[in-house]
Amino acid sequence: MERSLTLLLMFITLATIHIVQAQDQQGFISLDCGLPATERSPYDEPKTGLRFYSDEKFIQSGKTGRVRVNPDEYLKPYQTLRYFPDGIRNCYNLNIEKGRKHLIRAFFSYRNYDGLDINPTFDLYLGPNMWTTIDLQIQVNGTRAEILHIPTSNSLQICLVKTGTTTPLISTLEIRPMGNDTYITKSGSLNLFGRIYLRDSDKYIRYPSDIYDRVWTSYFMKEWTQISTTLEVSNSNKYVPPKDVLATAATPTNSSAPLTIQWRSSNVNDQYYLYVHFAEIQELQTNSTREFNVVWDGETSDPIIPTKFNIDTIYRRFPSTCKGGECNFQLRRTNRSILPPLLNALEVYTVTEFPQSETNEKDVIAVQNIKATYEISKISWQGDPCVPQQFMWDGLNCSNTDMATPPRITYLNLSSSGITGTIAAGIKNLTQLKILDLSNNNLTGEVPEFLGDMTSLVFINISWNDLNGSIPEALRRKGLNLFHQGNPRLCLSGSCLQPKPKPFPVAIVASVASVAIIIVVLVLLFVFRKKRPATVGALKGPPPSISPAVNVTYANSSVSLIQTNKRRFTYSEVTNMTNNFQRVVGEGGFSIVYHGTLNGYEQVAVKVLSQSSTQGYKQFKAEVDLLMRVHHANLVSLVGYCGEGDHLALIYEFVPNGDLRQHLSGKGGISVFSWGFRLQIAVEAALGLEYLHSGCIPPIIHRDVKTTNILLGEQFKAKLADFGLSRSFPVGGESHVSTVIAGTPGYLDPEYYRTSRLTEKSDVYSFGIVLLEMITNEPVIGQGRAKIHITHWVGFELNSGDISSIMDPNLQGDYDSHSAWRALELAMSCANPSSARRPSMSRVVVKLKECLVSENSRMSRGMDSHSSAEVSMIIDTEMFPMAR
Repeated sequence: MERSLTLLLMFITLATIHIVQAQDQQGFISLDCGLPATERSPYDEPKTGLRFYSDEKFIQSGKTGRVRVNPDEYLKPYQTLRYFPDGIRNCYNLNIEKGRKHLIRAFFSYRNYDGLDINPTFDLYLGPNMWTTIDLQIQVNGTRAEILHIPTSNSLQICLVKTGTTTPLISTLEIRPMGNDTYITKSGSLNLFGRIYLRDSDKYIRYPSDIYDRVWTSYFMKEWTQISTTLEVSNSNKYVPPKDVLATAATPTNSSAPLTIQWRSSNVNDQYYLYVHFAEIQELQTNSTREFNVVWDGETSDPIIPTKFNIDTIYRRFPSTCKGGECNFQLRRTNRSILPPLLNALEVYTVTEFPQSETNEKDVIAVQNIKATYEISKISWQGDPCVPQQFMWDGLNCSNTDMATPPRITYLNLSSSGITGTIAAGIKNLTQLKILDLSNNNLTGEVPEFLGDMTSLVFINISWNDLNGSIPEALRRKGLNLFHQGNPRLCLSGSCLQPKPKPFPVAIVASVASVAIIIVVLVLLFVFRKKRPATVGALKGPPPSISPAVNVTYANSSVSLIQTNKRRFTYSEVTNMTNNFQRVVGEGGFSIVYHGTLNGYEQVAVKVLSQSSTQGYKQFKAEVDLLMRVHHANLVSLVGYCGEGDHLALIYEFVPNGDLRQHLSGKGGISVFSWGFRLQIAVEAALGLEYLHSGCIPPIIHRDVKTTNILLGEQFKAKLADFGLSRSFPVGGESHVSTVIAGTPGYLDPEYYRTSRLTEKSDVYSFGIVLLEMITNEPVIGQGRAKIHITHWVGFELNSGDISSIMDPNLQGDYDSHSAWRALELAMSCANPSSARRPSMSRVVVKLKECLVSENSRMSRGMDSHSSAEVSMIIDTEMFPMAR
């Protein structure tokens, strides 16, 4: 029995024609990517009349290429391309009208431009959000991405993101303004699935026939009969499909049969919007009638009678899904109808949600102005400054809020960037900025008053420039740390006038005194050199800038000496850099960690050893010995050390964003990371551990892997820390070492605990526990649980087969279940009681990267109409760029 589609608000709309910004291409952006600006830009493409421009002014990176395979068959805009061998994210920046719906279309064709015959795969982003994956290994003849989208700012970034070893590329980029009263959605943007007109032809229709330059592809089936007219068909409604599209239609050859279009979606959760265009284009006899119902998603519309030589468009206000991924669209003749149903054209779109808000627009404008002022050309300074976090601009940090809230820039570090000129006025528009570092540049002029008005600032470093004048009084307020040394013409307070020359006698005395001091210094240096022993001890070493090797002894220990080429600091220097040990940032069993500042601007962490701890000294020595010979982006690096008598300290790079445990718990208002971000951190921590196991000779075992020893640096890059318990394998190829048991309860490998035989698989076990913490946010030892240890608790919960009972509830179900299951299986494999059944860290890295790819592609599944579904009306993307 047929049911009405009234509840779905499917209706026929007739409206006045909207010819806005149409025939004159007003508002159109047509970029021929890779076309040199000197090579006749702009030019009018002869087949469409579209005016194409070189893309050089819209992107700061990339190189140009030309197709090699059948280049003469391609229309001019598709003969060149821009490719991006450098950087991860490369972005176009376009000025458009905020709040207005736009058709955004990009075309991609490899055609062996580089002679390597390797078709690339990469991701396409719209601002900070994943749009779709471009896979030219499948679409070897080229593909296009097209979306109807309303920008939330006047600047639109379209970014190509490298996801593997192949090089992203783009052939054309086109933006077309649309009317806001068309293609209205409940939420999200509309990704093109298919736009067809029913004609037995191989031609496509676009501008100038379509005033919005939508591309219509012909589609026809053998079960249909084509009808056509030479008379003009009115297209006077707000969708304005081309009159050429409406001049033909299809009807079922069997007049009793329905007209059916079917396709299969690979994602059963895909939501569809359909726009169906009808026009009666036959002269009907007096007793002839054409009446039919539209059947979609199991629902049947009220009867429809197409209007003679005039467009009717029906659509839904709300999206629908296809049951089981099987999509079936039908037109069925009613019992009263003499003639079969008729269809002229059909548009199908899938809903694409873009949940991540762009960075606050005022902050974006401000940082873009700063970029322009200082002519900064960093390849990472493209696209949205703050999000997604893995692509955050170098030298920036931003507030971490929910995805619906625009991030704010809180940290700007342009230290040692070679910038010149005065302090940029655009900085004052970063109203949430807390830390500003402009040190070690060539800035001139006065320190501006506006810095004192930025009440959010707590740290300013303008050291080692050539600034002059006096420091504004407002910058001496309480709570603001201002570093300004290295600016000889900068005055602290009062007048900046140079003092008048001293009277003659005073000048003479001063000169004589200076000469005397120089003579005394030279004599002392000569005496010191004569008396210096051949072996340098802990208290009589040469200055740190001279000696590449220093032996450090410890008064209460017989442990062998430490050999290091890192900088050696005096205890007085350690006291000064920590401001007399004012700020504690961490505590361990044998030490306290303080915040310090080196050279007036470089932040460091200073671990000071308890003077009464012999065991602590052993860890101190082990940590120095290890960090002297390792260097990796995911290991905390050592800046130097202090070994002055009983005063022992290690000076590390400062890692500003705390440890992983803090973020998982949300302690102190710190954000709880998303699933994708947790996987990214897991990958980075695993890479650090893999380096210790596989990249060091001899291999190194960390022995204390846990969430509190995974620190998060700028842009939240994960770094392994605390190597006091680490051990190296002995030379000779042994597979294990025997050692006194050490580690943290809960993370300690049970096999190592039983046998005292330490292997790299002991670290794998600990990492498995860390991974379980990241998945569940449960304590490793839970006294309130029936199953106290986290592995037992997870094993018990796995019996239910419901992963939601295991995943951290703070994630609120926002994760790819496939990647979650794989990560959970990996974690349990790492934490297997038998070391022989645990994977290597190299294998762990591979598996985690696969999980991350799965999660990152979650939002894009089904977005690409050419790869996400097997569809009988698939678009021939090779058609519209071809010159035929």
